[in-house]
Amino acid sequence: MTILFFARRFYPLIGGVEKHVLEIGKRLVKKGHRIIVITEYEKNTNKQNQQSLLPSATIEGIKIIRVKVGKEGKLKKFRIWLGLLKHIRVIKSANIIHCHDIFFWYLPFRFLFPFKKVYTTFHGYEANEIPNKKSIFMHKLAEKLSFGNICVGDFFNKWYGTKPDYVIYGGVNLPKNTIGEKTKNEIKFLFLGSLEEETGLMEYLKAFKEVSKKYTNLRLVVLGDGSQANIAKEFVGNNKLNVEFKGFVKNINIELERASFVFTSRYLGILESLMSKKYVLAVYNNEIKKDYLQMTPFAQFISISKNSGEIMQELIKYLENERLKAQKINKGYAFVKNQTWEKMTDMYLKLWSN
Repeated sequence: MTILFFARRFYPLIGGVEKHVLEIGKRLVKKGHRIIVITEYEKNTNKQNQQSLLPSATIEGIKIIRVKVGKEGKLKKFRIWLGLLKHIRVIKSANIIHCHDIFFWYLPFRFLFPFKKVYTTFHGYEANEIPNKKSIFMHKLAEKLSFGNICVGDFFNKWYGTKPDYVIYGGVNLPKNTIGEKTKNEIKFLFLGSLEEETGLMEYLKAFKEVSKKYTNLRLVVLGDGSQANIAKEFVGNNKLNVEFKGFVKNINIELERASFVFTSRYLGILESLMSKKYVLAVYNNEIKKDYLQMTPFAQFISISKNSGEIMQELIKYLENERLKAQKINKGYAFVKNQTWEKMTDMYLKLWSN
């Protein structure tokens, strides 16, 4: 069958939703389905993979249509709908429509094609903001107008009132052979995520600074980019910390293999770290992020903190107790090895068949 995904961003752009749609799409293609992704056109400022960011492209057997919608603003949604009208034949021909967060893209077409099956995956929340009435209303509207939905996280019911058909947390690829070697006598930390307040970068750096006073063989590698990059680099320079900023990295597996601890607070980063048998330290900066982390089946296998002081305490505890660290890592690995992309793809197919 023909399955049409709506996603605001898509591969080769880097992010959790981008990877989620790609991994599910690849597996659906292998099962014989035709997969189309309609996404927003973005100029590639890094000039990498420029060919695949053209308005029309094919990646891993997935056909990609990028719609030019212009800058943010009140009129953007109308430009999106006008852009989608040019592809109305694609929408009409699809057997299944599945929106990844952006149900409003499909909203007018929901009434043009009232009997066409449409579904929604709710991936996240409004960064540093507690959901307001408008945000809650849009989630409820998408839920009511969808034939079914998937929630990435159990916190949606509490914060948005969403009643999910399925709750997921992301998927992992089964591990391959060891890629990199650890440097002798060095304990490496790895940060995964965008360099933003919501991901807790500065809290991790403050904790790393304090722990480095006691342990001199610590090194931190930061993967990602964002608005706090310059602030973070200045903090590292002023405090002469052993920290390296590598920006966005397409394949994080090499860095993961060489790490001992991982700083990350997003589901995919946590799952991939547990799959690589690393100890994860996550941080939250508001109540919804706290529930995002604590209302998960893997919360018991990681450290969850609210500030740099708590992170520091957790670091010292597990640096000084290798046995306790290993026990949590092994339990986390036992859980995550069953959270595969193949299993999640079957869940999507089950949702659509219902």
